[in-house]
Amino acid sequence: SSSSSSSSTSPATRGFLSNGKLTLRKYLSFSHRHFDKSKAREFLPFVVPVTTTSVGRISGYIAMSHVASSTLGTYDMAAHQIVFSIFCCLTPFVDALSQVAQSFVPAVFEAKERGAERAVALRRTIGNFRKVGVGFGGVLLGLTACIPLIGRYFTTDSIVLDRVNGAIPGLGLFLLLHGLVCGGEGTLLGQKDLKFLRNMYAIFFFTVPAYMLRLKHRALTGAQTVGIGTMWSAFSVYNLIRTLVWHLRLAQLQRRAERGASVREEEEQDDR
Repeated sequence: SSSSSSSSTSPATRGFLSNGKLTLRKYLSFSHRHFDKSKAREFLPFVVPVTTTSVGRISGYIAMSHVASSTLGTYDMAAHQIVFSIFCCLTPFVDALSQVAQSFVPAVFEAKERGAERAVALRRTIGNFRKVGVGFGGVLLGLTACIPLIGRYFTTDSIVLDRVNGAIPGLGLFLLLHGLVCGGEGTLLGQKDLKFLRNMYAIFFFTVPAYMLRLKHRALTGAQTVGIGTMWSAFSVYNLIRTLVWHLRLAQLQRRAERGASVREEEEQDDR
């Protein structure tokens, strides 16, 4: 079997693997020779929207950590680290929903037939992802409700635990909506609504940190008592806005698809 596998391997690959030591020069040389520019062009339209999406998300996390470390007290900062750790453990369960939507939706969206059946299939697919998103959100909310029971495994300081519990409402609302956010975002990517997502995350890149810095200013001037609960409540409002915007956009695109299908049916009837 080893001889058959070696015979099926290309000469370039055998030459590349003949020396067990992998160097950067060999890797770059091998990658350059086998680089397919036509395939790379297919992914080029996704570079800016996906990069803007990632940067837009990260900006909010950085702003929250900055406010917690520079403005809030030691107890709130410690509580924020615990809450953020739990947040990072729970969100990957739902982030995968976006990737699944990006895999399933294009098969429906790019169908050759642009009639009523395609519009109905698209509506059902989006509806199914919404149901799954709501279900995942409910599961994450239930896990968030368990934080007071497991908090003692993160810290024994009662003051820090009290601050952690104060962030539960904001964290719970964020995670409750996160399934709808990821499902909606993946569905929009599956329909190649790239310009819309790019523009929205460009807006979020500035507005979310700006609001967090506003909280910092109000806390430093004494105009408002800002704690970790305030910060996570504000962050949950950001997720609520994303939920509304994504699904309003999906409803708009669905109306366009159904309108286009009805127009085509009328044209076909006129031709007959």
